[in-house]
Amino acid sequence: MTTLWDTTGTAVVAALAAERRLAGSVSAGLALTLVVVVDESHVAEAEAAATRAAAQHPCRLLVVVRRRPDAPESRLDAEVLIGGRLGPGEAVVMRMYGRLALHAESVVLPLLAPDAPVVTWWYGEPPNLIAHDPLGVFADRRITDSWLSADPMGALHRRAHDYAPGDTDLGWTRTTLWRSLCAAGFDSLSGPVRRARVAGAPGHVTRALLAGWLQSRLGVQVEVSDAPGTGLSEVVIELEDDVTLRISRGGGTTAVLSRTGQPDRTLPLPRREIGDLLAEELRRLDPDEPFAEALEAATGTRGLSDRSPIRRHIWHDPVESPDPDPALTVS
Repeated sequence: MTTLWDTTGTAVVAALAAERRLAGSVSAGLALTLVVVVDESHVAEAEAAATRAAAQHPCRLLVVVRRRPDAPESRLDAEVLIGGRLGPGEAVVMRMYGRLALHAESVVLPLLAPDAPVVTWWYGEPPNLIAHDPLGVFADRRITDSWLSADPMGALHRRAHDYAPGDTDLGWTRTTLWRSLCAAGFDSLSGPVRRARVAGAPGHVTRALLAGWLQSRLGVQVEVSDAPGTGLSEVVIELEDDVTLRISRGGGTTAVLSRTGQPDRTLPLPRREIGDLLAEELRRLDPDEPFAEALEAATGTRGLSDRSPIRRHIWHDPVESPDPDPALTVS
C-alpha cells in the first residue's frame, strides 16, 4: 500500500501505475470501474461491501470521501492498494477537503480503467438530483439506496422524477428473491389474476417496488398493507378460479409458499448483505427495464424508459447555496 498525504491527482495516478508494475497487475483484466461515494462515518461499511462485490467482478475500486467541502484550503489524501485489504484488485481511497471535494471528478477521471464501464454507487443519502454530481453524470450505471434516506419513500419518488436509463436502487435489488418466489409460485398455475396484496413494514421502499413490479406484470392494482417487522412479510395473489398463491416469510431465512389444493413448500429466503446486493447490480450494465416499470407503478410516473440515458452536469455549489442539495419539484 502507498499512502499519500496532501498530494495531487497526478501523484495518485503515478502511484497506482507504480503499484501495478510492482504487483504485475494488468488493467486488461478489469471488468469495470466502481466509484463509491461515501462520508467518513461509513467508510468501513462501504469498503467491506465493495470488497465483497469486487471479489465477484474484477474492477478498479475508487472510493471518494468528501470531507469538509467548506474547508478553507483544498487537500487530497490517498491510499493506493493492489491486493490489500480491499481485495485482490486495484483500489484507491481518496479523502478530499475544501473546493476539491466539489470537483472530485478532476481526480477520478484519470484513474478510470481504460475501455471499461463505470458504475457509481452512493452509500448513504442519495443525491436529490444526480446531474449535480459529476461522478454520476459520467457513469454508465448509477446505484442509489433510497432506504438510507431520512425519508425513504420521498427519496424513491425523487429517484423516479430524476430517473434516466442506467439508474437503479438497492431497494429494487432487495426484491430479487421475492420476485423469484412469485415466479416459482406460478410454475403450476394458470389463469387470470383477480387481485394481489403485498404486506410489509410501513413506508418500506422494497415493499413499494415489489408491489409495482407485480402490478406491471399482472396488470391488476396491487394492494399494499402494513405488517409488523422491518421488511417484507407476505405476498398474496388471488386468481379468477378461486386459487390463492401466498408467500410468507417463515422463521428468519425461509419462506412458506402456499397454493390452493397443493402442499405447502418451505423455500430459502435469506437476508442478504449489502455487498451481495451490490454484486448483483454489477452483473448487468444495461438499463434495467423491469426496475423502470416497477418504479413507474410504485410512484405513478410514466415514460421512464423513454428518457435519454445521457446526463448533463448541472453546476451547483452546495457551500454557497442556502440549499446544499436542491431537489426537483415532485408533484
